[in-house]
Amino acid sequence: MEIFRTENIVKRFSNHVALDRISVSVPKGSIYGLLGPNGAGKTTLLRIINQITAPDEGELFFDGHKFTGEDIFHIGYLPEERGLYKKMKVGEQALYLVQLKGLPKKEAIRRLKEWFEKFEIISWWNRKVEELSKGMQQKLQFVITILHKPELLIFDEPFSGFDPINADMLKNEILTLKKEGATIIFSTHDMGSVEELCDHITLIDNGQKLIEGNIATIRKQYRSNIYRVCFSGDPESIKQAMDGRYGLLDISAEEDNQVARIQSLKPSVDNDLLAALIQKVQVLSFNEELPGMHDIFIRVVSEAKKNNTR
Repeated sequence: MEIFRTENIVKRFSNHVALDRISVSVPKGSIYGLLGPNGAGKTTLLRIINQITAPDEGELFFDGHKFTGEDIFHIGYLPEERGLYKKMKVGEQALYLVQLKGLPKKEAIRRLKEWFEKFEIISWWNRKVEELSKGMQQKLQFVITILHKPELLIFDEPFSGFDPINADMLKNEILTLKKEGATIIFSTHDMGSVEELCDHITLIDNGQKLIEGNIATIRKQYRSNIYRVCFSGDPESIKQAMDGRYGLLDISAEEDNQVARIQSLKPSVDNDLLAALIQKVQVLSFNEELPGMHDIFIRVVSEAKKNNTR
């Protein structure tokens, strides 16, 4: 069941088409990755979802109905370009912004103080925003974004400015929000975070959708038929198992054993390769090596650019 959908969204700026008939469907309770290189159109799409700008063509749907102005109260948006009033006090500004989302003042103060304690910024309540480090400002904006418990959360490069410890803390909070029922649209260039967090992705470039779907399915779709084999025995013996169907990519040492990476060059089944190997060496583990999202991202965008220049 989806919580949000766009149909054939088109957005033009002068002679530039920023979005060219983009359709996405975000399942309820999922973390949905919106990926693409700089200038691909991601931020434009997020701004349309948040009613900051309007599409030239296409429609938006929220929780089964056409998107209305009231639906914006059920969305929390953390933009890549942060926007805090530097001269305001931290607590005063946070309270003002969350009340704009409809939270009563008393409840807003209670929730803010809980999160400020959790993120260890309570001592900064009466300090000016300009006195906060970039990382602390990030924490503040994250709290403001999620405090009214929206059904749909949108995070645009949420880990920008965070050290690894705070980035991991934020990842855990995002996973907790998902467990509590929130749906999250997540835009980032960090493909490691995409693999850690996302259930589904859409990859766009030059305003066009290149791929979409479940991450596990996409990784299988772009498989390279490479297998990782941990074995004990003479490395020369494993070379003897290769024939015209297989190519040995490399062999490396791993503790007391050897690890070989082998690519199937012709159509075959896993068991054929395994059968050939166990005649030569003792196989300790045998796994297909699926490509990561980093490699898929580069491959798909590069192929699209080649096709566009033909």
